[in-house]
Amino acid sequence: MRTPLLPLLLCSALLGGCASGPDDIAGTWVNQPAIDAAADSGKLREALLAYGPNLEWRFAPQRHTAWSSNGVDVGEGHLAAEGEVQWRVTFHSDFQERFTLDGDELVQQPSASAPEQRFVAASSDADVLPGQTFEQALYAALLGGDWEIREGAGREGLVRFHPDGRVEGLPEVEHYALCLAGDCAERSAEHEILWLQNAQQGREWLFLLDDDQLSIFQADNQALHTDIPQYRPGPRVWLLERD
Repeated sequence: MRTPLLPLLLCSALLGGCASGPDDIAGTWVNQPAIDAAADSGKLREALLAYGPNLEWRFAPQRHTAWSSNGVDVGEGHLAAEGEVQWRVTFHSDFQERFTLDGDELVQQPSASAPEQRFVAASSDADVLPGQTFEQALYAALLGGDWEIREGAGREGLVRFHPDGRVEGLPEVEHYALCLAGDCAERSAEHEILWLQNAQQGREWLFLLDDDQLSIFQADNQALHTDIPQYRPGPRVWLLERD
């Protein structure tokens, strides 16, 4: 559902010199309020709309570079300090975002494009692309744990959704991804979209997360004569319950 947006070499170079300190924003910061809201409510895109649009920031002060991710696209900008307690990121066409530290939180100041947003520091492996640290933290919070198949193929079996997108125990499924934003979000106005894949074959499904029950529905396309599908829930294919 999403494809790598920057080469691995970029992240290796970024993470090689990261350090943290009270007046240093170097490293990776994720939108923890969005993750918490999604995990508490089960309403993923509603949480992302409420606490987005930026889901992750990465800063490399030694390179004067910053990267942002909204779940689909990665932007790269020029990072500069403004005094001792504030930083500025300038993108093309002089578009700017400003940041300060508030205790352990990074605060993105309100701007013409976004409200105030808050982020927390997160560790990130050298081979993880910008945006994937947030994605993996979200996957762990939303779908972590062991799930038992209550209805559908493989009934009474155990399923585990790994933060890196792997799936164990769901029949004929090896990988999954959640729709965070972008084109996939336009395909259903009301329902969450889940990508399930086996080998090179995959397709979209709809899901409903209600506390510790996960319903996965066939995605029925209601659109006629258009290139953009409009999905509504079809038959429920699986009902999973978390232990």
